[in-house]
Amino acid sequence: MWDRVRRRVAGVAGGSADLDQGSEAAWAWPVRLTGRTPTGVDVVLRPLTVADGPAFQSVRRANSAWLEEWDATSPDPDAPSRTFDQLVEQYDRDARAGRALPFAVEVEGRFVGQLSVGSIVLGSFRSCYIGYWVSRSVAGQMVIPTALALAGDHALGVLGLHRLEVNIRPENTASLAVVRKLGFRREGMRPHYLHIAGAWRDHLSFALTTEDLAGETLGERLGRIAALEAEQRSTTLQAQSSQQSLARHTDGGPAPDGDAHLPS
Repeated sequence: MWDRVRRRVAGVAGGSADLDQGSEAAWAWPVRLTGRTPTGVDVVLRPLTVADGPAFQSVRRANSAWLEEWDATSPDPDAPSRTFDQLVEQYDRDARAGRALPFAVEVEGRFVGQLSVGSIVLGSFRSCYIGYWVSRSVAGQMVIPTALALAGDHALGVLGLHRLEVNIRPENTASLAVVRKLGFRREGMRPHYLHIAGAWRDHLSFALTTEDLAGETLGERLGRIAALEAEQRSTTLQAQSSQQSLARHTDGGPAPDGDAHLPS
């Protein structure tokens, strides 16, 4: 189906996509996407491989308390578990069939998490959903917002999709911050949407279409919003500093008549 999709250049600021140059289709797997966060951290999206097993298990163990509350689970208690090798094989089959882009997230040569573009549909829908998790060791460094921008620009710009969707539990403040940094539009609540941590959980749905971006790439949008937030933080800190300075200068101790001196 992918031979009907025109190949286009991904527009991620500071990013690139290494595609199979011999293919006439826009779809190519494996694919490697690279970019840099607004704070200067290099991020790589690449296929998860069997060789990632030890690093994957190590990161998951170290972050079990951080991640398990948000992990998808099977509603079937008798569902068989899969080995890591079987998981990688399934990811690879889905990717080569054009159903998904299952990326490992790498920072400075270290495996730190995953970002998966799934349920890719063409035709008149041209949509997908995106999910992600990351090690707490790099949380707050804009790694996942950058990874989402890379994958999203690839999906919209190279694969020709029209809409990206991200669904997040209302309690997951870290994931909510990711879609905020990219200006995703909130579409509403989806009650009992996904089986998470042993129960059917409500999720908030967020989306972006090419119309929402109005010619701007997600990479460009991330840089713009990050700069705006940094400016707002700077303004807030300056205001707080001015207030503290004013308080110090107006706190003159007891007035001559014995009454407390109150600033005007």
